[in-house]
Amino acid sequence: MNTITLHSYRPGILGEVVRHHGIYYLKHWDFDIRFETQVARELAEFISQLDPARDGFWWAAEDDKFVGAIAVDGTSTAEGQARLRWFIVPEEFQGKGVGLKLFDRAMQFCRDKDYDSVHLWTFKGLVGARKLYEGAGMKVVEEHTVAMWGPEINAQKFELFL
Repeated sequence: MNTITLHSYRPGILGEVVRHHGIYYLKHWDFDIRFETQVARELAEFISQLDPARDGFWWAAEDDKFVGAIAVDGTSTAEGQARLRWFIVPEEFQGKGVGLKLFDRAMQFCRDKDYDSVHLWTFKGLVGARKLYEGAGMKVVEEHTVAMWGPEINAQKFELFL
């Protein structure tokens, strides 16, 4: 694997993030069109209002090829709280340190911006992601069953106080 570099948002990356979410979650979890359209809608709104004082967005590249992305949303929760969102690494790059590099960058941003806590929503069954979150000290603080994108899943909220 060549060197992985992190970049801020640029035109075209929104489509990459949406595409990779749609492909991965259809293939592995049978999520339907509602999932991809929700990702597209919410990410587009976030990017259009991104404020570097509270929000961050990074995408990872290998030789300028998209290999992952993550965002810190400082608007969708209470004061002093940040939310990690749209964290995706294409399958062929999983397990190679791309996710850790993105996650570490996002967490450093949260610390630099003096957020009190950071959280994310995921679901039971994403073993590699869970290992990363728990390795950083995040804990499951809420869970419930949902079926908003097709199959029933056990949604989980992970949180870390900084």
